[in-house]
Amino acid sequence: MLKKKTTEIVAELLAPFLKEEGYELYRLEYVKEAKDWYLRVFIETSPKEPGEWPGNVGTDDCEKVSRYLSEKMDELDPIEQNYYLEVSSPGMDRPLLKENDYIRYRGELVDVKLYESINGKKSLTAKLIEMGETDLKLEDENGNLIEIPKEKVSITRLSVVF
Repeated sequence: MLKKKTTEIVAELLAPFLKEEGYELYRLEYVKEAKDWYLRVFIETSPKEPGEWPGNVGTDDCEKVSRYLSEKMDELDPIEQNYYLEVSSPGMDRPLLKENDYIRYRGELVDVKLYESINGKKSLTAKLIEMGETDLKLEDENGNLIEIPKEKVSITRLSVVF
């Protein structure tokens, strides 16, 4: 039987607590940077309605989740080495990682970085139309449809506009 990955264990530990408290797990990573290990948990508040934006996550929210997870990790002790636990919001310029992210943020401005240039550009900002099966559909500032093959998209993030 394969041993469960640390991130799977943490996700299972967090799931009932996050649901009860009105949060969702946005992303979870367990990584080594230089000589130190980091367990990073990114949370957001659960939207009230399907398709609605999640609410803001504050330091009190992060502290609540961190305290809960620290206690559970101490009880279970699934990680042998020392690590730093970080709980935070995915931020205003959050990457769109899951299909649901692309649905939730339709119509919003996104920054798209590409693996290779298209029409001389390796990045662009445009309105998100949808992530299809084979391509990302965007609309530029002139209302023109832009279709980018998925395999050429490095990352899509919400654009921060002030």
